[in-house]
Amino acid sequence: MSDWQHFVPATVLAALAIVAIVFLLRRKPADSGEFERQRRAYLNRIGRVVEGQVLEIVDRAHAPAGPNGKPEGLFTRRHHAGSASPSQTLLYYTYSISGVTYETAQDITGFEERLHLTRVAAGQIASVKYDPSNPSNSILLADDWSGLH
Repeated sequence: MSDWQHFVPATVLAALAIVAIVFLLRRKPADSGEFERQRRAYLNRIGRVVEGQVLEIVDRAHAPAGPNGKPEGLFTRRHHAGSASPSQTLLYYTYSISGVTYETAQDITGFEERLHLTRVAAGQIASVKYDPSNPSNSILLADDWSGLH
């Protein structure tokens, strides 16, 4: 046991590595709704405004979740009996920056109460906020801003 001084630092490092791995594995997954709220707030804060055009509003049902909570795929069994799947409202729009045309959609689920979606029509002109460093990252609506006219 004369070399015990060499084993102590290695043991401490191994223990720290195990604690870090356990901490990372036990971390809760990021909430997609919170991630989207942060993205909208960021774009609302730093975004530049460009003119865009509404293409359409589509109301879609979410893919049903399987027994393990994950969305079911193409080859999994689906349970349709009596399960009402929540809907998702997507607002498709287009805009151009420096000759490049972007066509994208934003999930506006939850904004329906504040918007008069019956007044939104295909072809309607709208203001789009986009990230100057990544022009494909854009929004038409934020929590305290709307590009719909």
